[in-house]
Formats: sequence, C-alpha cells, structure tokens
Amino acid sequence: MDNARDSSFDVVVVGGGAAGLAGALTLVRARRTVLVIDSGTPRNAPAAHMHGYLGQDGESPAALLARGRAEVTGYGGEIRPGTAVAADRLPDGGFLVRCGDGSTVRARRLLVATGLVDELPAVPGLGARWGRDVLHCPYCHGWEVRDRPIAVLADGPLAVHQAELWRQWSERTTLLAHTWRLTAQDRELLAALGVRVVEGEVTGLVVRGEELTGVTLAGGAAVECRALVVAPRFSARSGVLTGLGLPTTVVERDGMAIGTCVESDPATGATALHGVWVAGNVTSPVEKVPGAAAQGVRAAMAVNTDLIEEETRRAVRAHRAGAGV
Repeated sequence: MDNARDSSFDVVVVGGGAAGLAGALTLVRARRTVLVIDSGTPRNAPAAHMHGYLGQDGESPAALLARGRAEVTGYGGEIRPGTAVAADRLPDGGFLVRCGDGSTVRARRLLVATGLVDELPAVPGLGARWGRDVLHCPYCHGWEVRDRPIAVLADGPLAVHQAELWRQWSERTTLLAHTWRLTAQDRELLAALGVRVVEGEVTGLVVRGEELTGVTLAGGAAVECRALVVAPRFSARSGVLTGLGLPTTVVERDGMAIGTCVESDPATGATALHGVWVAGNVTSPVEKVPGAAAQGVRAAMAVNTDLIEEETRRAVRAHRAGAGV
C-alpha cells in the first residue's frame, strides 16, 4: 500500500532505540508531527540489563524502550513497526521514505538512528552467548564478572588493549593468542600486568547448563573462563541513506579499522545533506546508551531549529507579499 498521499510528517525518525526515541520525544514536545519507524531489532536486545545509565542502572533495555515508546505516543507521536529501506529527495526539499512492506511516508526532515550491527569473530557459538558472557565493553559488563576468570580473544591489535582494560576488573585475566601474533612488547606489557598468554587457535566454547565455563583450543585443550571478551566489527545500519548519497566511512582506532559509520557534525548530528540528521551508533559506533540518547536530543533540537528557520523565512515572504513590499 502507498501511504504517501495521506501520511506526511514534520520529521520521520528511522530507528526506535535510545537515540531515536529520545529525539522523537524532544520533537513531539516541540509540537512537531513525528513518526518513528522501528524494525524492532535493537542492538542490545541480547542483554538482560544495561549499566552506567544514571538513574537507570540495571534496567532492562526492553523496559527502557517500552517506556520511551509510551512517552513518545503520549505526546501524540506515532510509532510504526517496519523497516525503512530507502529514502528519496523530493522536489520541495522533503523526503519520501520507502518501507519494506511497500508503504511510503513523506517527511520534511529525517533523523536516522538505525544503530549498527556487531559482526563477531568466526568462532562457533559466539552469537548465541553475545551480550551474556561473550562481551566487549568492560564499562557495560565488567562489574558483573569482576574477579572471575576472563579470557580475551586476540584476533587483532586491539586485543592487548582489551586485556589491559579488563585487567582492571579481574586479576584472573588471560589473553588467548588465537590467530594474532603478539610482539615482544605486547608480551612484556601483559607479563607486567600479570595477564597470562595462552597459545593456540580457539575452536569453540564450553558451556555447562546456562553458564560459559571455558573455550576449547585446536588440539583439544580447554581454557577456563566465565567471560570471553571479543572485538566485534561495528557496521553501521545505513542502507536507508545510500540512495541519498550518504555513504559510510571507515572508523579506525590505533590504526585498525573497527567498523563503519555515517559522518556527521559531532555537536548536532547534521550530515552533509541538508535535511538529514543522524544520532547514536550509526554515527558513533562506541557510544553507550546514555550517550546515544543525548545525541538524539541534540539532533532533535537542531532539526526543530532548522524547521523554525524555514517557517520564519516563509512567514516573512508572506508578510511582505501581504504588505505589498
């Protein structure tokens, strides 16, 4: 069904995570007509709890989003399940957003908060335990596994840095050399910190009941751990922006590519295309939930300001025409 004729909004927000809902809430409170298109696949869905969000520590991500959706709709915003697959620029400067079910919707402005996809290393079993005891962020999960045996999977140069970080939460930290060749400097640093290095490629996980207890190595040996730290590749969900000419760019850390993002102004989330803003992990891959929400608010404020400026110019032209100026 094509809704373009009877479905038009000041702002369409693509993505209903923390960034998108925070942006939508700000905009509906600014008396804007807002539609949130949400695929229902938040990045942190596997996690039972989120941490480090002041006033919300230990809260379920699903509960946070449910409250956010209720707040947005409570102010008159609309939320539709679905996936925005493309967007076209319209002659009037607005946008036509195309959804996966064939429907379309018009928007004067776009706020894209579609997040990212975590691409995990190619070790069997990681995906099933992602966000539970296969982890990457110590600030999200470190306290919960403090003082327990933690293993860091080395499949790139960031592994040593990860081991250095996670050592803060547990003295029982091991680096699994896996497929990465450690330098003499790496080994010296790890030895100084008391981080054990285990050679051999990791081939799988050892799970007993509901708990991770270790990993297996090529040759059959096992290494005990209660948490396995990995470095995923952070790939921006940016398909809806491709047709608008907004490509992704590679994100590097310490000279290593860690993923992709859509570039934007760090203060406002404005992209290179007027009328399009981004917020959250689609533009800032390592941002946590509170930071993503803050980005959504800042972007929404910029969107509303831009609309006000457009409306003011239009009002001035009408005033002059009426006054015969």
